[in-house]
Amino acid sequence: MIKERLFTPGPVPLPPQVIKALGQQIIHHRTPEFTNIFLQTREKLQKLLNTNRDILMFASSGTGAMEAAIVNFFNEGDKVLVINAGKFGERWRDLGNTFGLNVIDYQIEWGKTYDKDKVNDYVKSNPDLKGILVQHSETSTTTLHDLKFLADVSKSLDDCLLVVDGITSVGVYKVYPEEIGIDILITGSQKALMLPPGLSILYYSEKAEKRLEKSKLPKYYFSVKAESKKQSKGQTAYTPAINLIIALNESLQLILDEGLDNLERRHQILADMTREAMKALGLKLLSENPSNSATGVFTPDGIDADKFRKDLLKIGVRVAGGQDHLKGKIIRIAHMGYFDYLDMIEVVSAIEIALYKNGYNVEMGKGVKKAQEIYINNV
Repeated sequence: MIKERLFTPGPVPLPPQVIKALGQQIIHHRTPEFTNIFLQTREKLQKLLNTNRDILMFASSGTGAMEAAIVNFFNEGDKVLVINAGKFGERWRDLGNTFGLNVIDYQIEWGKTYDKDKVNDYVKSNPDLKGILVQHSETSTTTLHDLKFLADVSKSLDDCLLVVDGITSVGVYKVYPEEIGIDILITGSQKALMLPPGLSILYYSEKAEKRLEKSKLPKYYFSVKAESKKQSKGQTAYTPAINLIIALNESLQLILDEGLDNLERRHQILADMTREAMKALGLKLLSENPSNSATGVFTPDGIDADKFRKDLLKIGVRVAGGQDHLKGKIIRIAHMGYFDYLDMIEVVSAIEIALYKNGYNVEMGKGVKKAQEIYINNV
């Protein structure tokens, strides 16, 4: 018997408290019982983001909240700058094009972050920008993008919103939209919030709220106005993901009990253990500015990454692969959400075994030792 251990950047492992909540008999959503749970969950989301502003929950994947960010706050022809540095940057571009926005597609080599001078050049050439769309943590390349600079750029324009996909950063970092200057922030359930897929979350600023009456793009299910009216009273416009919301109430409590400073530090150490172990084994990281949610690493020359993933799975470890042109070249190792330090030592050990079985000249235990040293020196 081989026990499978999940190290993919979504979905991620679930804490026992979440599994228990998901396994409860379902309740009806049009009841005081559900309303009470919904309002508790909403309040905890506000604590997570350090805000008193409206935060909405949709029964959808994170892409649903991305679509909501477009159709509720923009109009056809609005000019937006997309920071396109990976598969999910492409999604911002595609959503903008789908709804008739005038998309400026700033394409960046995968594994790199944006160039500040180039962003300034785009802004100088396009002072009528209505939005800057970016991933905080680009999951496909495991790259972190600095938000503060983009927020300052956005504020320098007359009427420009900073729209952030925080799907793999919320719950890993302290993402406080008002402190940073984010106008629209979205996230999803199946990443650091430690839930199954199916729930998306959207925050919008006072500045963004002024756009709601002006936006004429078609919207129905993802209407922020309709949902805001209902959700402020503990209900939803349409049938919610009942058990996911109940489970989110539990996972948020776990996060708040840990404390956001401790949570951010834990993720930093988990990421350092993984990255430094990979480098100790002679493997090259994909990202030049890596995110603490996951680590992307190239497999050695001559070792196909997808075959390598299958070898890891035989040992009992499931990691993710690369997308598009990175398919067969990289693996991606998650360390967000319900992971602790021994989990990372476990995955590093499995990678050493798989490297050895593939004929790579690996010094067994070298990566594990490096991960252990980082743990000992930081915990």
